[in-house]
Amino acid sequence: MRVQDIRDRLRAGGAAPPHEQRVLRLWAQALPQSSGKRRPEDFLPRQLREALPALEADLDRLARLHSEHPGEDGSARLLVQLADGQTVESVLLPRDGVCVSTQAGCAVGCVFCMTGRDGLLRQLGSAEIVGQVVLARRQRPVKKVVFMGMGEPAHNLDNVLEAIELLGTAGGIGHKNLVFSTVGDPRVFERLPAGPVKPALALSLHSTKADLRASLMPRAPRIEPAELVALGEAYARATGYPIQYQWTLLEGINDGDDEIDGIVRLLQGKYAIMNMIPYNTVDGLAFKRPSWARAAEIARSLHRRGVLTKLRQSAGQDVDGGCGQLRARELGTRVRIPVRAVPAGA
Repeated sequence: MRVQDIRDRLRAGGAAPPHEQRVLRLWAQALPQSSGKRRPEDFLPRQLREALPALEADLDRLARLHSEHPGEDGSARLLVQLADGQTVESVLLPRDGVCVSTQAGCAVGCVFCMTGRDGLLRQLGSAEIVGQVVLARRQRPVKKVVFMGMGEPAHNLDNVLEAIELLGTAGGIGHKNLVFSTVGDPRVFERLPAGPVKPALALSLHSTKADLRASLMPRAPRIEPAELVALGEAYARATGYPIQYQWTLLEGINDGDDEIDGIVRLLQGKYAIMNMIPYNTVDGLAFKRPSWARAAEIARSLHRRGVLTKLRQSAGQDVDGGCGQLRARELGTRVRIPVRAVPAGA
């Protein structure tokens, strides 16, 4: 279901724009339709009031909690069941954030990620994306939404942008607290600046070497790292939000001094934040997580050389929370053929 489908149903039920906005606002903020100073019977047309229970039931089915896996860091991994029985993952983050999925599965095929093992299963509608935020808001306050769960948001661009527009308006989320994560699809740099809600942007970099980056993300667009940074810098200057570069640290692959030098060449002086995220170990894959001491050394070295760097502990480490792992456990699947580790010099 898309947000536009909800609007169409509301209009078919006699909703004028103020009625439509009220219903969408209360839903996106996880509030009962009876909330507010004005009672529904004093504000909404009778036909719409009579149609609301069926609509609310359908909205509740968009994203239901299948299971919850609390982490010691204050996060919680959620396995979310969609109306058709498909499952995706969301993460309740510390400090009032939620990470949501935009696809069931993923077509990019990052070799260190469980989500892409089965390829793309289906797109999520914009209402299903917002539904994950509504589900999260029923459990705790949400002031930040990160589109970094299962899937590549750029491959579902219309639905993701429709969800962002609703969350950044009726949903009450600050635009810089809506974070669109992508491997670097060129369409992103055309569409995001043109929208009414301009989210912050996170770019998956993972290597400064074009050939190694292509090996790690075999079906990502072939954009040279320097070009990707130039596109990101233009968006950062236009919006006033720094670009967040994502770097999954893989032991012996992209944690060497040569990569540190490459990051400095690319990002020194840029309006950017480098997020270093030690790898979430996945059972059956050959990749390893570097020691925390090595990760901290990398972050310190980048800081000293003028690149603002944050060393992040991926939420839910203690519950095997890398994207796709909860879903895989629920389905009883395992990685049958271990993926060969990509050598650092590839």
